[in-house]
Amino acid sequence: MSQAPAQPPVPPGVIGHNRAHLTPHYAIFPPIGIMDSFLPGLERCILRFMTSPRMGARFAEAMLLVAPGGGTLEPIEDGLQHFLYVLSGELDVTLGKKKQTLTPGGYAYAPEGTKLSFRNRAGEQARALWVKKPYAALKGVPYPKSKFGHRDQAPREDVNGRWRYFLLGTPGEMSMDFEMNIMGFGQGTHFHCVETHIMEHGLYMLNGQGLQLLGRDWHEIWEGDFIWMGPYVPQQFYATGWAPAEYLLYKDVNRDVEF
Repeated sequence: MSQAPAQPPVPPGVIGHNRAHLTPHYAIFPPIGIMDSFLPGLERCILRFMTSPRMGARFAEAMLLVAPGGGTLEPIEDGLQHFLYVLSGELDVTLGKKKQTLTPGGYAYAPEGTKLSFRNRAGEQARALWVKKPYAALKGVPYPKSKFGHRDQAPREDVNGRWRYFLLGTPGEMSMDFEMNIMGFGQGTHFHCVETHIMEHGLYMLNGQGLQLLGRDWHEIWEGDFIWMGPYVPQQFYATGWAPAEYLLYKDVNRDVEF
């Protein structure tokens, strides 16, 4: 009697254990499992959307991967405002008539009505975070201007072992309807309170690890993870691990409630 062929061992994770977590009010997505999107108007580019209006957010944020030689076929002018933050590699970015090569830590902001294009002219893949959303205009308030910058030149605030880089938008800058900041935490430090507020967040872990409170549950997060936090979700961050922790944070600001 012949025997059935030996079966290889079941690989770890085959039954779907992972840290991805989606609720109507917040979401946690590790990078593994976010599928590739390919869009018209882009060549040799992959997008991995981490949040969008389909999930309940009022903005979209994606990981943009640009292969050498890749980029936009034509300037993007879609009625949205755009923010790019380079994580690795290099991107040549054009905002209207302004052009700059962005290296890791570099960023660009294209307000509504500004043509945006980018191209990877280096020999390695470029990785960037891409945020886009409609602009909420205010009567009597001028539109924001396009901007290039780098985290090393951004204003920095330090408080009790925590720090913040103001990349885009400063408190009270009414032309901006969202801000982009880098929040940093030394080992063992934490945000000073449990926040509950009208703003929503997109949080991307740049480095380190920590515990993130969402609602009444704590979640362990680390480099490469993304979190969407809807309005009023109780939240707090506590840095763990052997090194400081930093994340790039989106926050909508400076606009009244909508009825």
